[in-house]
Amino acid sequence: MSSEEVFLEKRGSLGLITLNRPEALNALTLRMVREIYPQLQAWKKDQNITSIAVTAVGDKAFCAGGDIRALYEWGKSGDDRATGFYYEEYQLNQLIKSYPKPYISFVNGIVMGGGVGLSVHGSHRVAGENYSFAMPETGIGLFPDVGGSYFLSRLEKNAGMYLALTGSRLNASDAIYLGIAEYYIESKNYEELIIKLSEGLLPEDILEKYNTGPGDSNFKTNSLIIENLFSGNNLEEIFQKLENDESEFAQKLFKTINSKSPTSLKIVFKQITDGAKNDFEECMRMEYRMVERVMSDHDFYEGVRALIIEKDNEPKWKPNTISKIKDKDVEKFFDNLGDKELNFNKG
Repeated sequence: MSSEEVFLEKRGSLGLITLNRPEALNALTLRMVREIYPQLQAWKKDQNITSIAVTAVGDKAFCAGGDIRALYEWGKSGDDRATGFYYEEYQLNQLIKSYPKPYISFVNGIVMGGGVGLSVHGSHRVAGENYSFAMPETGIGLFPDVGGSYFLSRLEKNAGMYLALTGSRLNASDAIYLGIAEYYIESKNYEELIIKLSEGLLPEDILEKYNTGPGDSNFKTNSLIIENLFSGNNLEEIFQKLENDESEFAQKLFKTINSKSPTSLKIVFKQITDGAKNDFEECMRMEYRMVERVMSDHDFYEGVRALIIEKDNEPKWKPNTISKIKDKDVEKFFDNLGDKELNFNKG
């Protein structure tokens, strides 16, 4: 079954998912999640389907994240869909992560938040010429979810902590250097690759032939500096290092990080630290505990108001500095939810 927001097609031996909200940067809606999940379950059991591919309409964005406006409105009105969206989205992330068949993401353009969740956990990750990755959630009082606690915490050179706290962007070269993407293939080749996959060819037999290499990584140039600046036993140490480093690079990051929600920064430091020790499913459970609390907290609504709704870009965070946030204030975001805990359908 397909809707206008997402096309779900069986092409030969390929199950093809195409995101189709280009006017909204292919932002992920609850309806899309509810269509993709059961279709992936069905294709998992279909012996005629040998692999899955996910792509998107338009060159500007693969998927710029979840439908934040809808989540904001649901949350403000007390609608259960505000957290229900995340519950079902995280179940979809787990299904992709554990999928028994090759799952190939063809990503060109902006990929953030929910779009990362649809692509980064698959077995084969392709980046195109316009690839632009970011997890900018701390800027709206949220945190890098959709498994960010798992894959970001496992990146080398403290890259995950850097990306999670600052929301900095990566191009295709950077993403491949860090292992977030695997192949650099220009988007003009995607349809040809989809045809080959539909004919039953295995992704490992064809992707490498089109992989041209993306060039030098800017992140690699700064990797040792980032590794040092974003190492620390607590968030305060990272702030201190950034403040004390007089280089233009560090001072720009210090200004960036100071614009983010202090509460988000504090919970993200713990999220990435703890995520490194947890398996994927426990990371997703932890993130659901976090999002349940975030959706009833001040900063998410203030961040979305300031950056997305009214666009004055002047959020009034509460508390407004990390020094005002106690450890017990952070811990409450991670408390067990009892009968509201995230569960996975392993069928």
